Amino acid sequence: MLKEQNRYSRLAELTKIINTKLELPDMLKHVTTAISEEIVQCDSVGIYLPDGTGNFKAVAGKPEFINGQSILSQKIELETDAFANAVFTTKETIYIPDTSRDNRPNPVAVAAFNIHSLLGLPIIYEEHLFGLVFLFDCGKPMNITEMEIQSIEAYVNMAAVAIQNANNLTQKEQLLIEKQLLLDANHDLSRCSTVDESLDTCFYYLSKTVDCKNVAVYLRDPNDSETISFNGSSKESEWTQDEWKKALSDIQTNESTKHILHEVIVQQSIKFIPSLERCRLLLIPLISKGDAFGFVAIACLMETLQADEKSQVHLAQSIVDATALTYSNITYMDQLELRVKKRTNELDNANDKVASVIESIADGFFALNKDWEFIYINRHQPLPKGKTAENVMGETVWSVFSEYFNAVFHKELSRAMYERIPVHFEVSSAADFYWYDIVAYPFDEGICCLCKNTTEKKKYELELKRLSNLELIGQMAAGISHEIRNPMTTVRGFLQLLTDNKELQHFNTYFALMIDELDRANSIISEFLSMGNTRSSDLKMQDLNAIICDISPLLEIDTFNQNKFIQFETQSMPKMSLNRDEIRQLLINLCRNGLEAMEPGKMLSIRTYIEDGKTAVLEIKDQGGGMDKEVLKKIGTPFYTTKDNGTGLGLGVSYAIAARHNAKIEVQSSSEGTVFSVKFHYEC
Repeated sequence: MLKEQNRYSRLAELTKIINTKLELPDMLKHVTTAISEEIVQCDSVGIYLPDGTGNFKAVAGKPEFINGQSILSQKIELETDAFANAVFTTKETIYIPDTSRDNRPNPVAVAAFNIHSLLGLPIIYEEHLFGLVFLFDCGKPMNITEMEIQSIEAYVNMAAVAIQNANNLTQKEQLLIEKQLLLDANHDLSRCSTVDESLDTCFYYLSKTVDCKNVAVYLRDPNDSETISFNGSSKESEWTQDEWKKALSDIQTNESTKHILHEVIVQQSIKFIPSLERCRLLLIPLISKGDAFGFVAIACLMETLQADEKSQVHLAQSIVDATALTYSNITYMDQLELRVKKRTNELDNANDKVASVIESIADGFFALNKDWEFIYINRHQPLPKGKTAENVMGETVWSVFSEYFNAVFHKELSRAMYERIPVHFEVSSAADFYWYDIVAYPFDEGICCLCKNTTEKKKYELELKRLSNLELIGQMAAGISHEIRNPMTTVRGFLQLLTDNKELQHFNTYFALMIDELDRANSIISEFLSMGNTRSSDLKMQDLNAIICDISPLLEIDTFNQNKFIQFETQSMPKMSLNRDEIRQLLINLCRNGLEAMEPGKMLSIRTYIEDGKTAVLEIKDQGGGMDKEVLKKIGTPFYTTKDNGTGLGLGVSYAIAARHNAKIEVQSSSEGTVFSVKFHYEC
């Protein structure tokens, strides 16, 4: 009775130990100790578990050494040990009371350990055999009863539970490791920005999963789905690129394996190639959006992937699937980037073309947003001094042109902006005497304006008007000059006769005055005729400097008499078609106007020079008080004069002379004086 109680206590204690977290070898030692102490008739208890090669190896036993040999060094080969094979095959307990009468036990082991009786038990849990247990005495039979065998079976069942628990714990730990590995792989793949990074990450985690560094990837040609080529391998791969390429070639040309690629790519299934020289290949398809665009190949030695092979393959497939998704996303993003880049380049080219068209417009062009800020301005747009197209961008038009344009500019642009209608108007710049013709058009973001400089057109119109006046005067002069001169000549002749009459000598003063006035009237008629004459006559190739030199003494005397100064500065000039007398008259008129505008002690300057290599310039500069804008606008108009006794024909005659010589007169005036520039165009 006491023995039974001890047995149950031992079982309860083993049950408690099994529920602890002891390592499996320590747990099995407790089982062997319990059996040996419970079954005192036996000398040895050994527990054997599969070693992965189809045989069994001792993992726990008592005693640790028998006849000088460690029990942990013992192996059982099922092919040579019929007794162990019988226990393994039948999964039942077998007891041999006398080994001399049973030939199943291994005779080598029987002789080595002097075994007379032998008990073999399978370690079974839910029909799954985990290992084998053997008991024997050295040199004597055990004489085990049926009840004792049942007790031993109970302890062995406890060992089965312990092994199952250990396997479950190992599986859970392995599952956690695999899940963490897969999480890490997905995390690292999500951070990849290039295809090469994603493949390197895949190779790294596959090598950790299957404990093999020989990993490569093969991809289909996007333009030819039938073509598959090597795309890269792990940096730590023992195979060279040529070896990987040769492996693919061998698969494609071998009759027994070439169909496998079709199954991998088309059927999208994992395939093994059992023998390829010294290793086998595991092919895992890369699948994205239901299509396999390649596969990953793992070159494994024969002993690799034997233990828990299915789990490792599934984990490898999960990593490859995650890589395929990342690869596809990166490729798609690369394609999008290429499309965006291409489209951006197209838009840039289109913008460049539009900008080139706008920049090619010789007139000014600018665009304003609804806040009146510049958003575009071309290089021909005139700007105030000190401002450029770059530094006015973003500024308002009112701050840039605050001093340059009048109320018309503001009014018309406001109409275009707020009424959303095109407007056409003309403004003048008081600062630089320019005229601008402006057309403003509304668009979605504001208005755009085309600004054309019409200054030359205005000058041409004014010149045309002046020439029209000269032509009118010429027509008048031609029509009435003879009719007026004839009676004037008659009157002058009779006045001269009256001056010879002694009885009328006391009227000679009046006669002289009348004759002077008639001469003055005659000179005015001559000037009329001069202005009205638009034909150039007696033009000869002459030197402008020579004409100035000839008349310089007369000008110097006139200047000296007025207590003023004159200076000449001439440069080498080409010979031009000139009328000597008219040029002298032009020079005298302009010089006398300059002298009359100056105070005593001031300087009158006369100089000649070449401008732009094709224009000869005669410049007369005085140091007078200058002319205001209104006077400048009317200068050269017949009968317009600022002098008390002037006729207003002197400058008109000068402009007419310039016109007959295909020259033009430009005037610049300020408070420091006035400059008349007569510009003659000549052929080089």
